[in-house]
Amino acid sequence: MKKSLIILLVIAFIALLAYSQRASIVTRLMEKGLESRLGSDIVDTFEDGLHLALCGAGGPLPAPNASGPCVAVVAGKDLFIVDSGTDGVRNLSRMGYQPGSIRAVFLTHFHSDHMDGLGEMATIRWAGGDNNQPLPVYGPRGVEKVVNGFNAAYSQDFTYRNTHHGDTVAPRSGAGLKAMPFSTPSLGELETVFSEDELKVEALRVDHSPVDPAVGYRFSYKGRTLLITGDTVKLANIEKFAKGVDLLVHEALAPNLVTLIHNAAEKNGNKILAKITEDILDYHASPVEAAETARDADVGHLLYYHIVPPLIIPGQKTLYLNGADDIFPNYTIGQDGVSFSLPAGSDEIILTRKGL
Repeated sequence: MKKSLIILLVIAFIALLAYSQRASIVTRLMEKGLESRLGSDIVDTFEDGLHLALCGAGGPLPAPNASGPCVAVVAGKDLFIVDSGTDGVRNLSRMGYQPGSIRAVFLTHFHSDHMDGLGEMATIRWAGGDNNQPLPVYGPRGVEKVVNGFNAAYSQDFTYRNTHHGDTVAPRSGAGLKAMPFSTPSLGELETVFSEDELKVEALRVDHSPVDPAVGYRFSYKGRTLLITGDTVKLANIEKFAKGVDLLVHEALAPNLVTLIHNAAEKNGNKILAKITEDILDYHASPVEAAETARDADVGHLLYYHIVPPLIIPGQKTLYLNGADDIFPNYTIGQDGVSFSLPAGSDEIILTRKGL
């Protein structure tokens, strides 16, 4: 009994001492954590190959684990981004990437949810990295208007940051975005939009009518391939250029779930939501259609992204798939942070992270 009392007193004393020193303890922990965090870049841990991560798995609707559309692609040690939706650049940091090392952004089309994070991405890359050139933004013709708009909106910010921090942190030469327009390829054709060393990025036409232009991108590096569709209906052109790719990243809207929302909106007299949920059905592929494309193109793995509607209820994923898993069983339903590695000189498709 006496021994137990002594132990309790010792524990209480240690707890009291720790509580009284909590500020210094937390400070030391933060110092160690910051030293480790600030000096690290997850890309440095990657073996040579193609790597992909969802910095945003969702669409325009808010969701707890599916931010605005954003896909990170690493070829060797070079980081590229496809689309820049809300919270994408913040998720990159959460996943251990350094936004300052982004080489370029590729836009699939000019819907707001695919580009509303561009200003923040460019700013964090500029002021948080060693860059003296603007962030290149590749996209179909019309990207110039997008880039000019963002640069105009952030023009005063460029001045403030340079005045405050100077050229060491925020050189004016590195501020903002630089448009890199290309012609939208015809159906059946690919347009090479970026080629360096052993990396090739090619654009393909997709169908998101009435949104035009709209493209997807195919990345090829040291024998590994992945294709990101952007927003589109099911399309033979995607199947053609996805033939045999290791990883197909295909958008998918679930008509059955959207119809449930539509019916509820009508019953509640919400004419605006009823109209939206009726309109969006005709310019997106369903999970079943994406699975059919993956099967017919004989891809290695299918990753669903641009998930609509948000999947927030237990069991909702089954309704979302609606039988797509029987059509093509090698799939992953995307959420923020999901990542894959495709090592060079291999046929492995490795799921490296299930989410944030």
